[in-house]
Amino acid sequence: MSFPIYATSPLPCALVLLVLLAVFWARLPGGVRWAAIVIEVLLVAVMTPLGADTLARMLEARVPPARTCAAPVPTTIVVLAGGFEYPPRSPDDYGALHQSSLQRLFAGVALWRRIPDARLVIVGGGGWRIREAVPMADLATRMGVPESSIEIEDRSRNTWENAQDVAALSPRVPRRIWLVSSGMHLPRALAAFRAWGFAPCAWPSDLPSARLQLWPGAFIPQGQSVQRAGVALHELIGGVEYAVRAWWHARRQRAQASQTR
Repeated sequence: MSFPIYATSPLPCALVLLVLLAVFWARLPGGVRWAAIVIEVLLVAVMTPLGADTLARMLEARVPPARTCAAPVPTTIVVLAGGFEYPPRSPDDYGALHQSSLQRLFAGVALWRRIPDARLVIVGGGGWRIREAVPMADLATRMGVPESSIEIEDRSRNTWENAQDVAALSPRVPRRIWLVSSGMHLPRALAAFRAWGFAPCAWPSDLPSARLQLWPGAFIPQGQSVQRAGVALHELIGGVEYAVRAWWHARRQRAQASQTR
């Protein structure tokens, strides 16, 4: 996506809207005032555990269960990186990997152990001098995956480029793959890989959101819920963006195919 996750955090949005309302309240038409109040209430609501978990469950519900993956089982596992905590000092500086990167790698390696002779493709070109895929691949070898079974793609900087650059790898990655990422990210990732000709089977790296529970604290904004809601909003907005990208990509492919006839 073209904007960072913090840009979709509901907290700064709510604060900015509150300041604008306080400054321009007297000049705003009644309809605009009510619309702004509704938006403000919704922003506060998604910062509560109940609101953030609701958004997360909306996204995770769009991920097809792994058991629905049609036979034969794919033998290529594509693991998407999830970022760094800080610039890594060396290829084996595993502490630099963000928690989501570690979770995705652990889930991918666990899946690899279930599939004899599977090909593990680790994808991630973000970061600094050392790309995300490099320490992830190094850690995978420490976990018992042979170097001959691992391939990295370390140029792509976002999910759309992940799919685009995996499609360009040689030897070619099969059309049917296991796609490993976090549950909230998978709907957007699946859309990107489908747009680039893959038929991915989803493998979430984290557990689905817990069942919604109504307790007093569930209605009070909390820091962890603000972060979770920011990620969920990022993925929801990104899903719209990727739907447009996929439509435009398919249209361009059809145009190119018609020109070659």
